[in-house]
Amino acid sequence: MSLVFRLSTFFLIFVRFFVFCGFMTTLQAIILGIVQGLTEFLPVSSSGHLCLAREIMGVELAENIAFDVTLHAATVLSTIVVLWREIWRLLKGAFVFSGKINEEQSYILKIVISMIPVGIVGVFFKEYIDQLSDHIWVVGALLLVTALLLTFAYKAKPREKSEISYRDSIIIGIAQACATLPGLSRSGTTIATGLLLGNRKDAVAHFSFLMVLPPILGGALLDILKGDFGGGVELLPLMAGFVTAFVTGTLACKFMIEIVKRGKLIWFAAYCALAGVVAIASYLI
Repeated sequence: MSLVFRLSTFFLIFVRFFVFCGFMTTLQAIILGIVQGLTEFLPVSSSGHLCLAREIMGVELAENIAFDVTLHAATVLSTIVVLWREIWRLLKGAFVFSGKINEEQSYILKIVISMIPVGIVGVFFKEYIDQLSDHIWVVGALLLVTALLLTFAYKAKPREKSEISYRDSIIIGIAQACATLPGLSRSGTTIATGLLLGNRKDAVAHFSFLMVLPPILGGALLDILKGDFGGGVELLPLMAGFVTAFVTGTLACKFMIEIVKRGKLIWFAAYCALAGVVAIASYLI
């Protein structure tokens, strides 16, 4: 009996054992948690990659609202952990009243302004956008758009504006609203837009990651209020997905801030282009 045959037999027994014990669901949760944690911050589209992962593993995320909320909660927590000093500074400054708006209050107001476009899209177009996730060719095409945006941002000459203006905040907010489309990276789109507007690299990265916190929390709250948690997920997969999404999200957030500072977005543009071509080819073949 050859070694290959023995190994393949052992693998089949191993897989069947895990399926029988219900552990394969946990394995899927771990994989999806890793995908969510990495792609939420890296400019490669978390929604697009979750769609691809769903297609590969045969998991219907739309029926697992509780799991989806859990993954988003994990990435929110990872953002808070990485940017806690900035968040704490903003919270302290928000409650200082001196007769005129201070720097922290102004920054929070810009974040609020940036939320308006994505709020409108979420209220009026969410169901339509969710339907687009079922079309792999749409995901592929929008990954190619992400690649173009990252390439333009890489080629743009930085003007290094000292701070993000109110006008820039609404434009970046519109970019975030557009990035609700599956395959169009939220972080990639908002960071690229901020850079093309001439803002400082680290300022754009911080603003991009902070501005997404309220929409994610708001979307999770709406899902909870709906109370429709169909496709029940057991506790172990939920915990596994949360932990892996949190750990990988924390690492990805730190990594992405450094990547933006160094201006190495072109590598992600190449990856998105490749992923987009593969997605479209898989649809056509």
